[in-house]
Amino acid sequence: MFDALTERLGGVFDKLTGRGVLSEKDVDAALREIRVALLEADVALPVVKSAVNQIKERAVGEDVIRAVAPGQQVVKIVHDALVDLLGGEGEPEGLALEGEPPVAILMAGLQGSGKTTTSAKLAKRISERHKKKVLLASLDTRRPAAMEQLQQLAGQVDVAFLPIVKGQKAVDIAKRAMTAGKLQGFDVVILDTAGRTSIDEDMMSEAQAIATATRPRETLLVADALTGQDAVETAKRFHERLPLTGLVLTRMDGDGRGGAALSMRHVTGLPIKFLGVSEKPDGLDAFDAKRLAGRILGRGDIVSLVEKAAQDVDEEKAARMAKKMAKGKFDLEDLREQFGQLKKMGGLGGIMGMLPGMNKKMQAQASAAGMDDKMLTRQEAIILSMTPQERAKPEILKASRKKRIAAGSGVTVADVNKLIKMHRQMADMMKKAGKKGRGGLAGMMGGMPPGMAGMNPADMGAATQDLLGGKAPSGASMPGLGSGNSKPASLPGLGGGAPLGPDGLPIGLPKK
Repeated sequence: MFDALTERLGGVFDKLTGRGVLSEKDVDAALREIRVALLEADVALPVVKSAVNQIKERAVGEDVIRAVAPGQQVVKIVHDALVDLLGGEGEPEGLALEGEPPVAILMAGLQGSGKTTTSAKLAKRISERHKKKVLLASLDTRRPAAMEQLQQLAGQVDVAFLPIVKGQKAVDIAKRAMTAGKLQGFDVVILDTAGRTSIDEDMMSEAQAIATATRPRETLLVADALTGQDAVETAKRFHERLPLTGLVLTRMDGDGRGGAALSMRHVTGLPIKFLGVSEKPDGLDAFDAKRLAGRILGRGDIVSLVEKAAQDVDEEKAARMAKKMAKGKFDLEDLREQFGQLKKMGGLGGIMGMLPGMNKKMQAQASAAGMDDKMLTRQEAIILSMTPQERAKPEILKASRKKRIAAGSGVTVADVNKLIKMHRQMADMMKKAGKKGRGGLAGMMGGMPPGMAGMNPADMGAATQDLLGGKAPSGASMPGLGSGNSKPASLPGLGGGAPLGPDGLPIGLPKK
């Protein structure tokens, strides 16, 4: 969503951080480019003016101009300004689920904004993370098959759905949902209201009547981030008629310019509570101003990566893998599980987007070098074309077997050889760690390399570039995945879902 803005701001910062001393003229020139970058990203004009004034006030001062690293100071000032725009330094506002059950959550928004899908995602999130019993109810009596769509989604996310009664009005369905919730012991009732292609009096009157009848603890407006400033205007008009408590921005994985997300909080005064990041049932992320600002500025989002790893790991597999690795064992089936875990966490692109220092240019170079999810799928196909015995004992793979495997997976014998060589190097690393005992394994696999936790973003970025095989496209390689010409190193703990290390990061980002 923010690719263009990230790239543009990255160019501004590159000019600043390369200088030992900054003059006021340098800062003014940078501010002009930042203003243009924000406007091109479709950020509302009043928001741009406020942000630039805030940055200028802090940046044009003796402390910055005479700082040891003035460019880095300006980057931090811009980061802080973005955080303020997005909601401030405090803890992100979660859902208000306290109170006498059932607690009602009213979902409002225009047709096509992703309201029904978001209702199902939210139900899954509340059910799994808050351990609440959730009932989904569709109040959309106008759009064809809207109720049936939510019923299907409820089945997919394993959440209860209020039975459909044809001919009932939306307000009556809402009352029936609350009664069913009370009688059947539900903690939360999510009410998916009807939308229109544009705001009209009938829709707003109906939504107000539903709110009066159910007294929801949360009234969330679902807005499509791809609509840009139209989404901001929609939020303002809804808020005038409904007591909104928060916003959910959908399609944040799209190729829009991202200005709506930066403008929403400032213009409406409402907190952004969730971001829709994919069409998958779990594609709903809690909004955090500091994390999003970091990603916009190319600083990555290690915290989200850790959370994603913790959420997606299979603890039983992790324990089994840890035992094998402690003995220095690592076969091709283990490697396949690593690939599968990487894909569950969002694939290489998703992971690289969260790593500090991995700017869009580097990600493009990695993609050009063949480091993408297709590569993971291809490597998995090679391993799946082997027999269980061959996966457990790669040393028995001679020429005839390699030919059969290559034919079965649709690749060349050279590709099979690359995978075997990569696995051998990773297995050797595990053996060395195993010989050093538990401490050696922790040193090889345990979280970030020592001293990395205290790095500033620039050093962190440089270390990450190092970890991922450098900048050159021809040598670009995700460690251990066998693409390009760099020496493989591996990301073992990310794939096997190993537990968190003492530094709070997932065990699995090895030393260079």
